[in-house]
Amino acid sequence: MGIIRTAFEFANPTNRDLSPVTAVALVDTGAVHLCLPEHLAIQLDLKELEQREVTLANGHRIRVPYCGPVEIRFKNRRCFTGAMIMGDEPLLGAIPMEDMDLVVLPAQQRVDVNPASPNVPMSLAKSGGV
Repeated sequence: MGIIRTAFEFANPTNRDLSPVTAVALVDTGAVHLCLPEHLAIQLDLKELEQREVTLANGHRIRVPYCGPVEIRFKNRRCFTGAMIMGDEPLLGAIPMEDMDLVVLPAQQRVDVNPASPNVPMSLAKSGGV
Protein backbone atom coordinates (compact mmCIF):
# COMPACT_ATOMS: atom_id res chain seq x y z
CA MET A 1 0.00 0.00 0.00
CA GLY A 2 2.84 2.41 0.68
CA ILE A 3 3.04 5.34 3.04
CA ILE A 4 0.15 7.77 2.94
CA ARG A 5 0.30 11.25 4.43
CA THR A 6 -2.62 13.66 4.37
CA ALA A 7 -3.26 17.17 5.69
CA PHE A 8 -5.69 17.41 8.60
CA GLU A 9 -6.77 20.32 10.74
CA PHE A 10 -6.34 19.91 14.49
CA ALA A 11 -8.04 22.13 17.08
CA ASN A 12 -8.64 22.37 20.81
CA PRO A 13 -12.44 22.48 21.22
CA THR A 14 -12.08 23.76 24.80
CA ASN A 15 -10.16 26.85 23.67
CA ARG A 16 -11.76 28.45 20.60
CA ASP A 17 -9.42 31.46 20.95
CA LEU A 18 -6.62 29.29 19.56
CA SER A 19 -6.47 28.93 15.80
CA PRO A 20 -6.63 25.40 14.39
CA VAL A 21 -3.35 23.94 13.19
CA THR A 22 -3.05 22.26 9.79
CA ALA A 23 -0.51 19.45 9.77
CA VAL A 24 0.31 16.52 7.53
CA ALA A 25 -0.33 13.23 9.33
CA LEU A 26 0.83 9.73 8.59
CA VAL A 27 -2.29 7.63 8.05
CA ASP A 28 -1.87 4.14 9.49
CA THR A 29 -4.82 1.75 9.43
CA GLY A 30 -2.75 -0.64 11.55
CA ALA A 31 -2.57 1.94 14.34
CA VAL A 32 -5.51 2.56 16.63
CA HIS A 33 -5.27 6.06 18.11
CA LEU A 34 -4.27 9.60 17.26
CA CYS A 35 -0.67 10.38 18.15
CA LEU A 36 0.62 13.95 18.14
CA PRO A 37 4.16 15.25 18.60
CA GLU A 38 4.79 17.37 21.67
CA HIS A 39 5.15 20.63 19.71
CA LEU A 40 1.60 20.26 18.32
CA ALA A 41 0.18 19.50 21.76
CA ILE A 42 1.84 22.70 23.02
CA GLN A 43 0.49 24.75 20.09
CA LEU A 44 -3.01 23.44 20.79
CA ASP A 45 -2.65 23.92 24.56
CA LEU A 46 -3.80 20.34 25.16
CA LYS A 47 -4.08 19.25 28.77
CA GLU A 48 -2.74 15.92 30.00
CA LEU A 49 -5.61 13.73 31.19
CA GLU A 50 -3.58 10.68 32.19
CA GLN A 51 -0.61 8.51 31.29
CA ARG A 52 -0.99 5.59 28.88
CA GLU A 53 1.28 2.62 28.36
CA VAL A 54 2.15 2.03 24.71
CA THR A 55 3.80 -0.98 23.11
CA LEU A 56 6.08 0.14 20.28
CA ALA A 57 6.72 -1.78 17.07
CA ASN A 58 10.02 -3.06 18.51
CA GLY A 59 8.16 -4.52 21.51
CA HIS A 60 9.33 -1.93 24.05
CA ARG A 61 6.72 -0.46 26.38
CA ILE A 62 6.73 3.19 27.30
CA ARG A 63 4.42 5.56 29.16
CA VAL A 64 3.21 8.63 27.30
CA PRO A 65 0.90 11.55 28.10
CA TYR A 66 -2.70 11.16 26.92
CA CYS A 67 -4.19 14.59 26.22
CA GLY A 68 -7.43 15.97 24.96
CA PRO A 69 -9.87 16.63 23.73
CA VAL A 70 -8.68 17.14 20.14
CA GLU A 71 -10.94 18.05 17.24
CA ILE A 72 -9.81 16.66 13.88
CA ARG A 73 -11.20 18.05 10.63
CA PHE A 74 -10.93 16.70 7.09
CA LYS A 75 -13.06 18.05 4.24
CA ASN A 76 -16.70 17.88 5.46
CA ARG A 77 -15.85 15.59 8.39
CA ARG A 78 -14.75 16.06 11.98
CA CYS A 79 -14.36 14.04 15.13
CA PHE A 80 -13.34 14.51 18.74
CA THR A 81 -10.78 12.24 20.39
CA GLY A 82 -7.85 12.07 22.74
CA ALA A 83 -4.23 11.93 21.63
CA MET A 84 -1.14 10.15 22.83
CA ILE A 85 1.76 12.58 22.81
CA MET A 86 4.66 10.86 21.12
CA GLY A 87 6.66 10.76 17.91
CA ASP A 88 7.89 13.42 15.53
CA GLU A 89 4.81 13.69 13.30
CA PRO A 90 1.05 13.29 13.70
CA LEU A 91 -0.22 9.75 13.19
CA LEU A 92 -3.89 9.07 12.49
CA GLY A 93 -5.07 5.58 13.43
CA ALA A 94 -8.25 3.58 12.95
CA ILE A 95 -10.43 5.21 15.64
CA PRO A 96 -10.47 8.73 14.14
CA MET A 97 -10.58 7.27 10.61
CA GLU A 98 -13.69 5.26 11.46
CA ASP A 99 -15.26 8.12 13.40
CA MET A 100 -14.98 10.42 10.36
CA ASP A 101 -15.89 7.61 7.93
CA LEU A 102 -12.71 8.03 5.90
CA VAL A 103 -11.24 5.47 3.54
CA VAL A 104 -7.72 4.85 2.28
CA LEU A 105 -7.44 4.73 -1.51
CA PRO A 106 -4.18 2.83 -1.98
CA ALA A 107 -4.06 3.10 -5.78
CA GLN A 108 -4.18 6.89 -5.54
CA GLN A 109 -2.04 7.01 -2.36
CA ARG A 110 -4.58 9.22 -0.57
CA VAL A 111 -7.34 9.39 2.00
CA ASP A 112 -10.85 10.56 1.20
CA VAL A 113 -14.38 10.56 2.57
CA ASN A 114 -16.22 7.28 2.10
CA PRO A 115 -17.73 7.40 -1.42
CA ALA A 116 -20.69 5.36 -0.15
CA SER A 117 -21.57 8.24 2.20
CA PRO A 118 -20.09 11.42 0.71
CA ASN A 119 -22.30 13.95 2.53
CA VAL A 120 -22.64 12.62 6.09
CA PRO A 121 -20.36 10.22 7.96
CA MET A 122 -21.92 6.79 8.33
CA SER A 123 -21.54 4.43 11.26
CA LEU A 124 -22.81 0.97 12.02
CA ALA A 125 -24.75 0.57 15.24
CA LYS A 126 -26.62 -2.39 16.63
CA SER A 127 -30.14 -1.78 17.78
CA GLY A 128 -31.14 -2.75 21.26
CA GLY A 129 -34.63 -3.93 20.24
CA VAL A 130 -35.86 -0.70 18.68
